[in-house]
Amino acid sequence: MKDYDSSIYEKMSVAVDLLVFTIENNRLKCLVVEREEEPFAGMVALPGVFVGIDETLEEATIRGIKEETGLEGIYFEQLYTFGAVKRDPRMRIISVSYMALVPFEKLKFKAGARSTDAFLIDVDELLAEDSDKKGIRNDFAFDHKDILTYARQRLKNKVIYSKVAFHLVPKEFTLPELQKVYEILLGRRLYKANFRKKIGPYIEETDKMTSGEAHRPSRLYRIQD
Repeated sequence: MKDYDSSIYEKMSVAVDLLVFTIENNRLKCLVVEREEEPFAGMVALPGVFVGIDETLEEATIRGIKEETGLEGIYFEQLYTFGAVKRDPRMRIISVSYMALVPFEKLKFKAGARSTDAFLIDVDELLAEDSDKKGIRNDFAFDHKDILTYARQRLKNKVIYSKVAFHLVPKEFTLPELQKVYEILLGRRLYKANFRKKIGPYIEETDKMTSGEAHRPSRLYRIQD
């Protein structure tokens, strides 16, 4: 390798862009930031950072979400790689996107060092065809709206064959609570009997019931180990 000359190749950069989904008021939300730096200063973006020369992608993800939003202890799953040649006006940058689902009560976020604000945006309202008419903020930097669109479709597909919805319910939950999360992620209503048959193998009853509610108590369940 002593004769290998890496200078004959053009250099490019790698970044990670991070999608943190939650459910607030029965709506699917995604955490975004308002950029302070150019390019696209003042526009909406996904949290993200460049990958350091001595960093793994996973290490950059952990660092990035903390620097951009103050969040820690978030489990991310790799989503997709976006590599359009002109996706960033600064230079050739390839972005590896990562996705996480976090219960709303665990999201204690703030604007980071390179942002003027951090906030949740309604995903389905944003991606609706008439979002412009509703006054939904739509000024996304880079190709981040495309990344969000891809992630939304992946969520709909993933909830069908995986336990991803369980990330958005408490450790112990009622069946109506779990069904509502499934419906939000899928974007459609579900029949109770069919839903309970489908998720039956994944859950088990506890000996606990809900209490302190106006209606009758409901059985609490948990995910099977």
